[in-house]
Amino acid sequence: MTRTVPADANGDVSARLPQHRLSLRKSLARLSVRPRSILILSVIPLVAIGFGIWGWQHDWVLGVDSAVYRAGAETLLNGDPLYDANTLPVEPWWALLPFTYPPTAALLFIPLAMVPTQVAWGLLTAVSLLALALCVRIAIGALPKPSTDGPRWWASPARSTIAFFLVFLGLEPVWRTIFLGQINIILMALVMLDILVIGARGSRWGGVLVGVAAAVKLTPIVFLGHLFITGRRMDAVRGLVTFVVMQGLMFLIIPHDAARYWTYTLPDTGRIGPVHWAGNQSLNALMNRFTELAPWASKAAMGIGALLAIPAIWLVLRFHRKGQALAAMLVTAFWILLISPISWTHHWVWVAPLVVLLVSRLPKTTPATAWKRWLGTFAVFFVFISCVLLILPNGRNVELHWKVWQNILGSAYIFMPLVLALALAGRWWYLRRKQGTSVGSDAVGNNDEHAEVASGG
Repeated sequence: MTRTVPADANGDVSARLPQHRLSLRKSLARLSVRPRSILILSVIPLVAIGFGIWGWQHDWVLGVDSAVYRAGAETLLNGDPLYDANTLPVEPWWALLPFTYPPTAALLFIPLAMVPTQVAWGLLTAVSLLALALCVRIAIGALPKPSTDGPRWWASPARSTIAFFLVFLGLEPVWRTIFLGQINIILMALVMLDILVIGARGSRWGGVLVGVAAAVKLTPIVFLGHLFITGRRMDAVRGLVTFVVMQGLMFLIIPHDAARYWTYTLPDTGRIGPVHWAGNQSLNALMNRFTELAPWASKAAMGIGALLAIPAIWLVLRFHRKGQALAAMLVTAFWILLISPISWTHHWVWVAPLVVLLVSRLPKTTPATAWKRWLGTFAVFFVFISCVLLILPNGRNVELHWKVWQNILGSAYIFMPLVLALALAGRWWYLRRKQGTSVGSDAVGNNDEHAEVASGG
């Protein structure tokens, strides 16, 4: 839920006051008296677990990435090295991939090693589905109260959560995350829960979940910078301490693997996969595809990413000062996706809370301009539900020979946040110019009126 906070003369909101107070206890209490909602939110995760058990009994191939997670945990328990080879000895034949995550991830994946590979996929999928519902609920809770703009159809958070949850299962990043047995939705839930709920209340646990998420997959560590620049410096410190302590623990448990990861495995981006693959939707991939793997392409991508940090920080601070914590967090999330050397399509699950935010703004306009927001929201949703990237030729370095239009279409995820940011900046510039013109016209009108009074007209 939200709470109205007074703004200063410039329209800025105090960064120290919590803006979004989602009460998970109240939400769970309300959900407990809605049997149909409980059924809908629980039946799909239960089906996933049942599917995993059935797949185990029939030796199905389920969850390539979850199989690697489980193998990493089992390798850790066996005392074998995680990074000395390109594959792990306990991996199934259909998931012979390198373990690319920090050693702390292998430690946190240990529960998956307690069950068969296919069942591990089912359990991870069930948790991911519940995490998706949680992310939707948090996003809705971070929106302004319905009373500020009149009644809205999502005034009932439970019904809205279910509606968005079911629709989002069709988003390519979401269903691919589930299909592969990835953890992207779970990590997103940890970050959103920390930034928009726990830390927003001034809790002493603020920042800890971001630190845990970063310990599993390094990219969430950028959210510690987000916390710092938005004034929650103690949360950033707690998150960093959590991350460092977890890494230090691994140096005590498996010093060889910990040292090898930070000195050899992490810099080797080729271990994750070729950067020019169509599935990689980052600036690094775009530059390498467009220049046919020019030796300077990755450095150019880093330079562009560094330049984009300037408007990204400006947007984060602007949204934060207006009390729009969800929008500020999404700016950071999409900037991370752009600058990361590897951003597979399933990493782009952050589009789910973005769609919630865009839909929430649809009624806040006049009928004459409503079509612009409807068109923009539909365009964003269409990019991620149409599976547009799947229709292009890919694999075996075909991406290096794409035509110009194929490079544009095949980088749709990359261009989406850039186009949105440009549209937003253009709209602000237009409104500011229009406001300035209106103020100037009022001043001229007042001067004419004074002149008429002075002349006796």
